Amino acid sequence: MSLQLALPSKGRLKEQVEAWLADCGLPLNAGGRAYTASLPAMPEVEVRLLPAGEIAEALAAGQVQLGVTGEDLLREREEPLEGRVLMLLAPGFGRAELVTAVPAAWLDVDSMGDLEAVAHAMLARTGRRLRVATKYAVQTRRFFARHGIADYRIADSGGATEGAPAAGQAEVVVDITTTGATLEANHLKRLTDGTLLRSEARLAAALRADWSTGDVAAARRLLGVVEARARAKATATLVWPAEQDAAARTALTGFGEDWRALGLLVRAGEVFRAAAALAEAGVGPVTATRPEYVFDARSEAADMLEEALGA
Repeated sequence: MSLQLALPSKGRLKEQVEAWLADCGLPLNAGGRAYTASLPAMPEVEVRLLPAGEIAEALAAGQVQLGVTGEDLLREREEPLEGRVLMLLAPGFGRAELVTAVPAAWLDVDSMGDLEAVAHAMLARTGRRLRVATKYAVQTRRFFARHGIADYRIADSGGATEGAPAAGQAEVVVDITTTGATLEANHLKRLTDGTLLRSEARLAAALRADWSTGDVAAARRLLGVVEARARAKATATLVWPAEQDAAARTALTGFGEDWRALGLLVRAGEVFRAAAALAEAGVGPVTATRPEYVFDARSEAADMLEEALGA
């Protein structure tokens, strides 16, 4: 059996995941069938291509061991994540927010407190509950409950959620947004305290899946590669002449402990300041290079996974 990795089969998230894997040296090779693929650099991993929402479901059900999908989708279940899905790392894309929005014409409604007053007044005046269009009913109910809003009902948004108020299907929407442009185009405004979740893509593990020793080892190798690439992109290596090693090490005290032979691995944002410290100490010439990968002896994400699995 191979380690089962579920990746998005369509849309912008699919493109971002494929670009991320390629940057990590793990280009995706589409299989002969539309819903399978492989990572030639890691033949022990079998890739399943699924819609992002189905990946969240597959992880929750333990049908795959690993998957990349949005955090908003992972949290859209009645059961809590704990004990069934473990979020291992964020690749750094797919960022969006799950927000509450109302018609821009509601000039006096800017907060969840204002919305609670509107909902209560509507029920008292018309006998009808405020309608909230959303595909995120679970998170909406939890969030509205925390804000004391009870006089509402979830409305089926059907197609595009943002268009529900204009179509007369709802008064309020709870939806995912990246820039807010679609909300504005539909004459909606976000409530100041109406953000339910700041979401992004996540590489997550299914704790209810069957994990063999080989699966755990394959996951560790995969996680080690992507962590090493992320570490490399955040660092640079400074190197100096051998005869100036003692002076360089003194000058760079406080810049880190990741020493190399005649060099130091520093955070990318610290390169210029570290180079200035070396110049002030008379050390030079100094070269700064960006590594392709920085592998560590341990993988934080893999250690976390093994602990959760009891492996």
